[in-house]
Amino acid sequence: MIFDLDGTLVDSLPGIAASLNRTLVAHGLPGHSHDRIRSFIGNGVRDLVMRAGPSGADPDLSASLLRLYLRDYALSWRDGTSVYPGVQDLLQRIRTSGKSIAVLSNKSHDFTVEIVDALFPEAGFVAVLGQRDDVPRKPDPAGALEIAATAGVPPTDAALVGDSTVDLETARRAGMRGIAVGWGYHDRAALAAAGAREIAADPRGLDAWLG
Repeated sequence: MIFDLDGTLVDSLPGIAASLNRTLVAHGLPGHSHDRIRSFIGNGVRDLVMRAGPSGADPDLSASLLRLYLRDYALSWRDGTSVYPGVQDLLQRIRTSGKSIAVLSNKSHDFTVEIVDALFPEAGFVAVLGQRDDVPRKPDPAGALEIAATAGVPPTDAALVGDSTVDLETARRAGMRGIAVGWGYHDRAALAAAGAREIAADPRGLDAWLG
């Protein structure tokens, strides 16, 4: 089972929003509400910063926003990132069932690894992959297929668990089962429209897929 990170395993919205708004204010730009920033999450840090900045921003401004955001977030993410209730127990149940678990995120690879190491030190993930410059990000299936190969599992025997339509599309392209969660950052109606047959309301709702 391959898990998305933000909005699936961890609630990172408070930390992302705080860093992003500090970055914007430092550039003399208005900040955004958490609900607005929630809609920016899911396609990687560059898209996050571009969506938050002014429309048609020149490349120098965009580059400056990105640099400051990354610097701020590196120092402050711990203050606004927490594991969703029930997730640690879910991961333990999956391990007990004998299944392999992994993480695939569009968050920068270094941050993905740092957060997973800090918050899930005993999870036993077979792979933890974030966004890397040499690998296309989700919904491209490259990362998901890399994880399946690492685990020695055919894609048809793997499931990708996430809170966004990007995760569902990644699973489809990889030939994997797509499992949607409803406690994250993306609209349930959009998940259903993207083909999610069932949407787990909480981590216990994923137990049906463990058999």
